[in-house]
Amino acid sequence: MQVNERYIRQLILPGFGLATQEKLTQAKVLIVGMGGLGCPILQYLVGMGVGTIGIMDADTISKSNLHRQLLYEEQHIGLTKVAVAATKMHLQNSTVQINEYPFAIAKDNALEIVDEYDFTVDATDNFSAKYLINDASVILNKPWIYGAVSGFEGQVSVFNLNIKGEVPINYRHLFAEQPASNEVASCEEAGVLGVLPGIIGTMQAAEAIKLITGLGISLNTKLLNYNFLSSSWYEITIDALLSTPIINLDFYHATNYELDCALSNEQIEEIDIDEIDISQFLDLKKDPHLFILDVRELHEYPTIDFSHAQIPMSALKNSIHQLPNQPICVVCHQGIRSIYAAQLIKLQKQIEVYSLKGGLTAYFNKVNND
Repeated sequence: MQVNERYIRQLILPGFGLATQEKLTQAKVLIVGMGGLGCPILQYLVGMGVGTIGIMDADTISKSNLHRQLLYEEQHIGLTKVAVAATKMHLQNSTVQINEYPFAIAKDNALEIVDEYDFTVDATDNFSAKYLINDASVILNKPWIYGAVSGFEGQVSVFNLNIKGEVPINYRHLFAEQPASNEVASCEEAGVLGVLPGIIGTMQAAEAIKLITGLGISLNTKLLNYNFLSSSWYEITIDALLSTPIINLDFYHATNYELDCALSNEQIEEIDIDEIDISQFLDLKKDPHLFILDVRELHEYPTIDFSHAQIPMSALKNSIHQLPNQPICVVCHQGIRSIYAAQLIKLQKQIEVYSLKGGLTAYFNKVNND
C-alpha cells in the first residue's frame, strides 16, 4: 500500500502506520440511522478511510433535523437522508464505497444485511431497532456499537464483543426486556441538545476505529454515560445476567419487536382508544364536561392554558385514582404517550377516554395556520 497524503496525519502516529490503515480500507461497517448520531459517525469513518460503509434510514430530511444533523442543509429538506449522505460523502472521499439502504431495519431484513458487515453501529432513536440490532448481532456472532441521547445526556457502549474466556455481553444483559415506547419520551418529545449527538456519535466512531484496528481498549462490558450540564463522564460495568433470554433464531422469529416496544402487557394490548383529530378536539373542547389531561413532563414546552391537569406520564400509574369520572382527552407532545396513558386510564376507569392524534404539535400547527 502506497503512502496516501490524505491519511498522513494518522499514518505518522506511533503504532498506527500502513498496516493499520489497510485494516480500515478492508473494513465493512453498517450504520443504522442517519440522524444526529449517524451523521458524525459516517463523516469520521469516511474521513479516516473505512473501505465499505452501509447506511440505513427510511427518513427524509426535515427542518427540525438541521440543528444537530450537520451533514444536511436547508436545500436538502424533503430528500432522503441516505441519498444526501452518500452523495456528500462521495465528494469528501471518493475511495470509500457507500451502500445505501433507504428503509428501516426490520425483522425481515436485519439478519441478511447485518451479516454483510463486520459489525453494526447503532445510531437509531427507538428501542425496537436497538433490540433488533442486538438480537441479530448475537445470532450472527457480530459485535455492535450502541449509542443513545436524550435531553442533556448520552450513552455509548460496545456489545457482543467476543473475547476468549469471557461471556459476550449483549444489550439484554443491560435491559432484558423492551420498555413500552410510550413510557419513554423520544427525542421529538423530550428534546435533545444539538451538540450532544455530535459528542456521542464521535465517541461511537472512535469505538468503531478501535474494533477495526485493535488500538486501545474498547467499551466492552462498560456503559459510558455523559452529562452535558455537569461536563461529567462515568462508567457502569455490565454483568451477564442469568435471567437474560437465550437469543437464537427461534427467539428472533417469535419476537414481534415493534409490538413489544409499543405495548407494555397483554391487558393494555386489548384496549382500543379513540384517537381524535384536531377538528374533533376543537369541537369536544366546547363540552364543559370534557376533562383535558396533559401527560407531558413538567419541563416540556410549550405550556398550554386549556388543560385541567398535568400529570407526567412517569407519575400517571399512581395518580389515576385522582382523575374525575367524566370523559377525558389525553394530550402530549406528539400523540404517542397519550395513547398509552389513555389505555392505562381506561383500564382502571369505566369512562370515555380519547387521545389527541398528533399531539400538541399538530394542534398548534392547525391553530397557527388557520
